[in-house]
Formats: sequence, C-alpha cells, structure tokens
Amino acid sequence: MTKKETVNTDFSKYIKWFWITIIGGTAMVVLLFLFASWGFYGTLPTFEELENPEHNLATEVISIDGKTLGKYYKENRTPVKYKDLPQSLLKALVATEDERFYEHSGVDFKATARAVAKLGKDGGGSTITQQFAKILLHGEGSKNIIQRVLQKFQEYVIAVRLERQYTKQEILTMYLNKYDFINQAVGIRSASRIYFGKEPIDLTISESAMLVGMLKNSSYYNPLRREELVLNRRNVVLSQMYRNNFISEKLKDSLQQKGLGLNVNRESHSDGNATYFREYLRDFMKTWIKNNPKPDGTDYNLHRDGLKIYVTLDSRMQQHAEDAMAEHMSNLQRVFDKEQKRNKTAPFYDIDKTQIASTINEAMKRSDRWRKMKNNGASEKEIKASFDKKTEMKVFSWKGDIDTIMSPKDSILYYKQFLRAGLLSVEPQSGHVKAWVGGVNYKHFQFDAVKQQKRQVGSTFKPFVYATAINQLNLSPCTKFPNTLYTIPKEKYGMPLDWTPENAGDEYGGELTLKEALAGSVNVVTAQLIDMVHPKNVASLAHRAGITSEIPEVPSIALGSVDLSLYEMVGAYATFANKGLRVEPMMILKIEDKNGTTLEQFTPNSKEVLSEESAYVIINLLEGVTQSGSGIRLRSKWGKYPQDVATGYPYQFTNPIAGKTGTTQNQSDGWFMGIVPNLATGVWVGGEDRATHFAGITFGQGATMALPIWALYYKKLYADPKLNVSMEAFDKPENLSIELDCSKSEDAEQNEADSIDEDPEF
Repeated sequence: MTKKETVNTDFSKYIKWFWITIIGGTAMVVLLFLFASWGFYGTLPTFEELENPEHNLATEVISIDGKTLGKYYKENRTPVKYKDLPQSLLKALVATEDERFYEHSGVDFKATARAVAKLGKDGGGSTITQQFAKILLHGEGSKNIIQRVLQKFQEYVIAVRLERQYTKQEILTMYLNKYDFINQAVGIRSASRIYFGKEPIDLTISESAMLVGMLKNSSYYNPLRREELVLNRRNVVLSQMYRNNFISEKLKDSLQQKGLGLNVNRESHSDGNATYFREYLRDFMKTWIKNNPKPDGTDYNLHRDGLKIYVTLDSRMQQHAEDAMAEHMSNLQRVFDKEQKRNKTAPFYDIDKTQIASTINEAMKRSDRWRKMKNNGASEKEIKASFDKKTEMKVFSWKGDIDTIMSPKDSILYYKQFLRAGLLSVEPQSGHVKAWVGGVNYKHFQFDAVKQQKRQVGSTFKPFVYATAINQLNLSPCTKFPNTLYTIPKEKYGMPLDWTPENAGDEYGGELTLKEALAGSVNVVTAQLIDMVHPKNVASLAHRAGITSEIPEVPSIALGSVDLSLYEMVGAYATFANKGLRVEPMMILKIEDKNGTTLEQFTPNSKEVLSEESAYVIINLLEGVTQSGSGIRLRSKWGKYPQDVATGYPYQFTNPIAGKTGTTQNQSDGWFMGIVPNLATGVWVGGEDRATHFAGITFGQGATMALPIWALYYKKLYADPKLNVSMEAFDKPENLSIELDCSKSEDAEQNEADSIDEDPEF
C-alpha cells in the first residue's frame, strides 16, 4: 500500500465519524425536543393552559372612586393589560433581559451558543419567552445538571409554542404579570403598589429600572433587605437602556445618582386602609360564596379566583377618617396616661384587685395563645404558666411599634390601657357606607368597634324618644315641659321599683322647650316624654329606623341604658336626615368575576319610618344641640388643640349640623352622632373594659372623647371640595304645620298674658 492510499483511508474514517457525530447529535437533539414536546420529562402546559396560564388571582376590593382598598389572596396577583404598562418598563425589560426579543421566535440561538461557549459566565442566554416558560413550568431550575438540561428543552418547546400563540406584547405582559417580586408582590401591579405606592402606568424610568433589575433574582435583589445591591443592579439596567438608545447618556448619569425612592405600602391584611371593613367583607363573602356557586356548581375561591368587589367606601373619605381618629386618639391617650399615673389600679376604676385578676384571666382565655395550646393538648396549668414567661415581642405605641421583652400576661395589661374608638359614615339618601374605621390599629386591636361591638349609647338614644313623641303627638320644639323631678311608679311597665331619673348637675326649676331640653340633654323631660308615648312605641320606632338589637320596653331606655352597635346607631340617625325614609346601609355595589362578568348587583332596601315633617323637626332639635348645647364646641374658637384637649377645639363650623353627644355611667363610653344633609357620621370612644375610663366628666364626656374625631374628620372633608360634602341647610318640607320658631310662641304667650291682665274679669 502506498503512502498516498494510507492517508486517504485514514481521512475517510475521520469523515465518517464526523458525519456520524453530526447526524447522531442532531438526531439526539431532535429526539430530546420531541421527547420534551411529548411530555417525557414531565407534564407540559396544555394548549388551553397556554391560552389561559394558571394564575392564583387575588380578589380585589375596589372603592367607589376606583382605588384598590385591599386584596384577598394566596398570591398577591392582579393582572394588568399591556396598555397599562409604561414604555419605560418595557424598554428596560427588553434592553436588560433580551435585546433581540422582537427578532427571534422564542429561542435566541446566538445567545444560547454564546452561553454554551462561555459556560454561562456571560449570562444564560434565555430569552424573555423562555424565562416566562420557566415560570409556567417549574419556577426555579433544578440544581441537578442533567435534570436542568432536560428542563431547558422543555422551556424551548414551551417558548416556541408561546411565540406561535401570542404576540410579543402579550408575552411581555404575561411575564410581568406572573413574576414574583417577593414581599407579597406577585406580578408587576402588586410590585408597583407595594414598592412605590402607585399603579404601573405611573412608574418613572428609575422605578421601572429597579423592578426590571429584580427579575434577575428577586430574592437576592430584595430592595427591603439589600438596598445598596439593588441600587447597583438598577444602575446596570439604566446602562443597558442607554446602550440600546432608549435613554440619553445625560439622563442615565442623572438617574444613576438618585436613590431608589421607595415608598413601601405593604398589602397584608393588617396593613393599608379600611382594614376593619375588609375583615367584615371577608366574612360576608364566605356566606355569599356558599349561596352563589359557579355555573359548574363549584364554589368560588376568594383567594384565587380574581373576583372584583366594588364597594361603596370612598378611599379619600376613609383616609380622612383614619387620619382624624389617629390625630385625636393619640392626643387623648396622652391625657389618659397622664391621669393614670395617679391611679393605683390603672388602667381600671371601680374594681378591686380580685376583679382585675379575673378580667386578665378572662382575656387570657380569649387569646389565640390559650386556644392553640389547648388544641395541642396542654393543661390549664401549663397554659397559665406560659403566660408568665417573658418573651420578645413587638407592641403598639402611638409613636410606632416597640420591640420589647415582656410576658404575655403583662402584654394583656399593657393593651388594656389603650382607649379604643370607632367611626362610621353613611350617605343617608343612598345608604352607602363611605368610611368605616373599626379601631385605632387593626394589627394590634382586631375587635371591630363598628359592627361587632355593642355598648351603652347614653343620651344618643334620646332623639328616638323625641321622634316618637313628635310623630305621635305632633309636638313642637317650642312645647314646654316642667324641669322638675318626674317619677314613673313601679306599677307601670312591669318595673319592680319606682323610676325617678335625675339631671346631670342636679339643676331643676322652671320650664324648658323641647329644643332646650334636648340641647341640654335634660333627663327629667325625656322621662316625661317616654311616659307619654310608652316605651314599647319608642322601641318600635327605633327598630323601624334600623336598630336590630333587642330593646327592653322599659322607661330607662330613654336615657340610653341599652347596648347597641355604632353600625345600628348611624344607620338609624341617617333616617332623620333622609326625611324619615330608612335606607338600609349598604357596603357592596357589585361583584364581578375575573373576566369582568357581573355576578351580582346590589341595591338598597328602604322603608318609611317617620313623616317628612316629623323627621325635619327632629333635625331642627338636633341642630339646637350644636348651636347652644353639648355640641357647641363645634362652633367655638376658644382653646388650643391638641394641647388643651379637654376645654377647647377651635373648629368654628358655621354650616348647619344636627348632632347629639352621649356619655354613659362612669364615663365608660363617649359618643357623638353628627349629621349634615348628605352625610351621617357616628363616633364612639371608650376602653376595652367598662372599668377603663376617665375619672371625671371633664375628660370623659362624649364632647371631649368622641366629638373631636368627628370635627377633625369633617374639617378634612370640607377641605376637599371634590367630595361634595354638604354645607347647606337641611331641606325644609313645603307644608310644615309644626311651629319651629320659638320666639313667635313666646310672643303669642306674652300677648295672651297681656290680654288676660287687661280683662276686667281677672
């Protein structure tokens, strides 16, 4: 064999193996792709799933002014459409993650080859479509090299399918809606709201760049834990935007000098606005879901089905209400704490050490700690012992949460010292609830003072007595009654003893008009009225006005001995402002599914309770309370707020306001109910226990405890003319037969007296 033949033979062998390798490798790759598409490495999303990628969609609570008040979710995800994404965000995404996104069909083979050649040191080569496919498949890649390679082939297959089925715009939108930006921010909308307190469309270039920077690894690039690292990553994204001619060099340099500008708004249930209302709504939805199954018979899932609940609350009014409560209650607490330094049984009055121990013990038994330990089989002795062990905890203060160490039992006593409050606003004409504040801080005080709680209402119940008398007897505000002690004998109304109420301050003598009596909250006149009309009729009218709690048919209800909720009281008071027509308070306008299909539309229920004339007369009487009675602080200009919490509030309202204060025995509860023509609002303030209260009436009356919240709230409402809260007079009936001008009555009485003096027969 010649030398030439030997060389040719050896060369043919190499060529043979070369083609075997090429063809075999190609066949292997093709098979790997086929196996991936056939699901050999695991189930792939079906074509239907690709059209409707599986989402855990948050249910959203949307206010009447279009703002999201909160969400219920397993994953805090609320998708947005492409039109709601800013161009700065889309450009930052493409520039950083996939520069040839608009050129490839799902897989960028050039980028893949580069990644293989450099062993991934210069990036993985995955396109945006592949990254989305990865999220749809498994979220995180396997750490096993062989398994990860097989996953890559699955991602390639899904990426190609996505590109065939969707437009580039849809892929970008789905990817941003699906990505988990951590800190309960799943999807771009939640991320925008949580990190910057705004909707995605309002994101700036710098903010868009930060969020795109997180896409590399949100757990690592966590702005709440590694701000400096995230800042550097954001600057890399800005550089990529400049490199791709999306921003100028000057703008890039300018933006890179700025901080992240975070405005963190956590969206857990205990954060944000209307927390107490949202908890009420959660319970309402549980019942609604039971009674309203899907077309296929299964139940909606509040945390996964992406429902939209449109509610009557106004986010602006809600914010004003929460701000007003925080402003006053922090100051009132300061005064209360100062007083308690002299109280040996702080924060309680009227009870001894044994009763205090019993109160703490009952609170222990109601706690989550007790319930959980009992369910786990712990004995009562073990449970009680755990309450004495000191532990690290975060406790509430008006200056912010405090990290401390104390025993659970001590923490119970610590929280007992805080005064609580509730506020509810209702539009009388529609029944729409506009603001609902169930307490001072939902995270630490979860009992709702609007609907869950019932407390003695004191003098705020008196208008129902007056309304019954006016409606039955056609009395005038100018009708006079003697200001003297009045006894209802024990034989009447099944009472075991005579009932003789006394006036606050023990002031008696002369006569008082109904207007003067209600303005001064005179007990003896109210006693005469309820005896004239019968307690049963008063209870009946109150029930028709919307009070659902049981009302004993006894005379003492005239002075507010009955326990009622703030929700009931405000709804009933709204009847007076709505010309005697009761419109049941409503919180929900409609419920939609994730596709925008209306599942239920809600309408208010209404019924007539009083004649229009009687309702107007009651309003006139209640206006007297704020003109010359216990509510006159609304119109004063003396005193300083917040320093002089007890004696003066320079609110200086000049518009018509119908109102009533209320204070219960021992100052345990302070109330103020205030109405303008298109908004009725009630406020309650008190301790968790009736024994927690101010020592005296100066600080403990409703005019000091509750009225300032109403006043601060309405000041904020009137400062925002877009809210259209009325400053006008209440509508007067055209044919009013009852005399309201008491000066005319006095003139008539004087003329009658003069004529008697002149008559020779007398």
